[in-house]
Amino acid sequence: MAKQRIFTAVLILSLFTLSGCSLLPKEKDETLGWSAQKFYSEASFAMSDGDYETAIKYFEGLESRYPFGRYAMQAQLDVAYAYYKDGNHESAIAAADRFIRLHPRDPHVDYAYYLKGIVNFNRNLSFITRFIPTDTSQRDPGSTIDSFNDFAELVRRFPESQYSEDARKRMFYLRNNLASHEVHVARYYMRRGAYLAAANRCVTVVEKYQRTPAVKDALEIMVQAYDKLGLEALSSDAQRVLALNLQNGALEVPDTEYKEEKSLGKAVWDYLELDTN
Repeated sequence: MAKQRIFTAVLILSLFTLSGCSLLPKEKDETLGWSAQKFYSEASFAMSDGDYETAIKYFEGLESRYPFGRYAMQAQLDVAYAYYKDGNHESAIAAADRFIRLHPRDPHVDYAYYLKGIVNFNRNLSFITRFIPTDTSQRDPGSTIDSFNDFAELVRRFPESQYSEDARKRMFYLRNNLASHEVHVARYYMRRGAYLAAANRCVTVVEKYQRTPAVKDALEIMVQAYDKLGLEALSSDAQRVLALNLQNGALEVPDTEYKEEKSLGKAVWDYLELDTN
């Protein structure tokens, strides 16, 4: 009898709980009934206001509710840029890769390659280093290499792209950075007395990164390293190459510049004719 009363009490409590839950107001979906154009417009407004989290929500909601058509395709590309501006680098690259995979022949797929390069180009820059000058060549070169490869792929596939000129300039800058990184490592080895390792790093600079400002420093370190090792012939060769290149002006490499990243801009909007629907 006691067990029956307990069971009845539990049953009544369960029914009350379920009925109580049904009385709670459901969270209102503000996007209910939105058209694809409405989704895209609201996401664009959020982007222009710097509210990238909201823009991402609307872009992804657009694709989820309207997976086909021009708006969905545009959202797939724009959400990559929104992720980048929101500081979510991995998601930005994943979104760009997804666009490349789904739309390899789209006229604006070059932007996806360019955006990947931009993300990797900036991903190691902290808030402080954007305002305080630092030597980025002393940082881990992983993202630098990835960025160089992204830009190289863009230039290789789309040499006439509107983004290729800027990509080439950034590649020059990145190549200089990679060469300088090798020199920094070589100097570290010199301080530690690892003269052979230092010399080998400098050989890499001379052979792989010709026509970069770091070549001069690399040759000078090679001379010092070979002297420390007692390798007089190699030291003399390095000194001779250094003197010859200085005489010919071969080590005077002009500085390269690069611009801030470009947004997708009105070109894509006009292409997709989104404002005519």
